[in-house]
Amino acid sequence: MTLLSLRAGRLAVDLAPQAGGSIARFAVDGAGDVLRPATEEALASGTGRDTACYPRVPFSNRIADGRLAFEDEEVHLPPNWPGVRHPMHGDGWARAWRVESADAWSAGLVYEHDGREGWPFRYRARQCYRLDADRLVVRLSVENLESRRVPAGLGLHPFFVRDGDAELQCRVTGVWRTDPEVLPLDHMPVPPQWDFSCSRRVDGLRLDHCFDGWDGNAVVRWPDRGMHLALSATEAFRHLVIYRPDRRPFFCVEPVSHANGQVGRHPLEAGAMLAGEIAFTLSSS
Repeated sequence: MTLLSLRAGRLAVDLAPQAGGSIARFAVDGAGDVLRPATEEALASGTGRDTACYPRVPFSNRIADGRLAFEDEEVHLPPNWPGVRHPMHGDGWARAWRVESADAWSAGLVYEHDGREGWPFRYRARQCYRLDADRLVVRLSVENLESRRVPAGLGLHPFFVRDGDAELQCRVTGVWRTDPEVLPLDHMPVPPQWDFSCSRRVDGLRLDHCFDGWDGNAVVRWPDRGMHLALSATEAFRHLVIYRPDRRPFFCVEPVSHANGQVGRHPLEAGAMLAGEIAFTLSSS
């Protein structure tokens, strides 16, 4: 598979347009990988599922039983994820993206959906990557190509390398409890065990939950490597999914535009665009 390689200062990013428009690798010279690197097998799958980071478009997380209520209709969606009966994370992660532009430190990718498979509405999604000496900026957008209002959302799914001492800090106010299939049950204030207002280790936690009341900022720290990453997201992303599975060498801090299962509450007018930026800024601790 052909990768697009961006380089600036000590930072290196490899993009995989044909594998869900994903990031295959994000690393710092002398300090190692920031995100889990994609394997050759992962890239050969033609999807972003097991890569370093992939886009969520035009919705985030699961839609229960593929039944989405939107205004006066019910939209039916087929399962799209191996081993999961609820469609999740949209179409973008499983499709090839076209390269619109590329140079040594930036790239633009586009995916145009015709509505015939998966999501039943036409849209155009874009990702614009820009690498500077100390940060990666990703601009993600979805444009409604229908002549009517449709539901639409966005998100980014980075997989951070989980060293034994990795820490997370972020401010959120509410969280959705979930059932065993990770479907939302109810909303509650963030309990003490999931309070990340002070930096804390992610080791020992088990999470796959959507939080709200997020201010758009988070910090990931790797103390032994003397490195930390400041994540900042614009107004489009005010929900945060934190995913820390058992026995996996990663954890995820995922900026998204809407709560799990609630994309139907977010209409996008005909011809309109939803867009936002997420920046990953690296520095030494």
